[in-house]
Amino acid sequence: KQWYQRRVAITAGGIDMIGDQVDVANTYIQYHQEKFGFDKPNVKFVEGYVEDLQSAGLEKDYFDIIISNCVVNLCPDKEAVLSAAFSVLKPGGELYFSDMYTDTHQSDIVKGNKTLWGEGFAGSLHWKQLHEIANKIGYSTPCLVSCSPIKIVREDFKQMLGDAKYCSATYRLFKPLPRADDPTCQGGVGLVTYKGEILHHEDLFNFDHVLTLLKGVETSVPIEKINILLSSRYAEEFEFNVDNNDVSSDSCNGWNCLENPFDVIKKKVESGQQVKCCQKTKGC
Repeated sequence: KQWYQRRVAITAGGIDMIGDQVDVANTYIQYHQEKFGFDKPNVKFVEGYVEDLQSAGLEKDYFDIIISNCVVNLCPDKEAVLSAAFSVLKPGGELYFSDMYTDTHQSDIVKGNKTLWGEGFAGSLHWKQLHEIANKIGYSTPCLVSCSPIKIVREDFKQMLGDAKYCSATYRLFKPLPRADDPTCQGGVGLVTYKGEILHHEDLFNFDHVLTLLKGVETSVPIEKINILLSSRYAEEFEFNVDNNDVSSDSCNGWNCLENPFDVIKKKVESGQQVKCCQKTKGC
């Protein structure tokens, strides 16, 4: 099975706005082809803007997953970036990305500072804005995978940013699959059993920072999160058992909707758990 997967139907792509960066990436294509045993190159790098992926040659409704690490905060138009990603994802496809967030709305002074933009602070979204933009575009509710505090070490940054807090957070967002039923956010719980068929995750699957599913073990899961799983590329990896008597009319059960990453970090600290700072800063 692994031999077969190395040689067919696996393609990957990357994009950068700087041509020199694309040239550097292209020099490693043959190396990775040989290292992982592909019969021909399966990677393509293109020059373009993440706000307009289709103009860069990326196909509509094509990709299973898009991965991004601390890039969106450098883009002024977050909605354009997330909309572009939505357009090239397959139905059920996933945007899995890490970025910087803040607990306050940025002032015009902060937004106008080039140094703070370069460091990611000025372009950090208020964490609630991610949910608002995702909902507007049509994504499923963002699921928080992990989060870490970002400590501000420069004194000049502290003076400009004031009491604002920042964190690095990783989220899963899905472009929902078509559903025959109504996948609106509801309260209550259902039962989910993981089949154990995802490669390299045969024993358990960590979906987000609170939900871990063990192979063959029936697990109680909030209806809202079941709706997300059913609308995602993972839908066939689980068995679902939902009793309508256990579904309430609440708009949200409070487990996943608008989950504040800063509260998650605070609870970890208060419970004595070790909390690592984002690696771009010194100490914690």
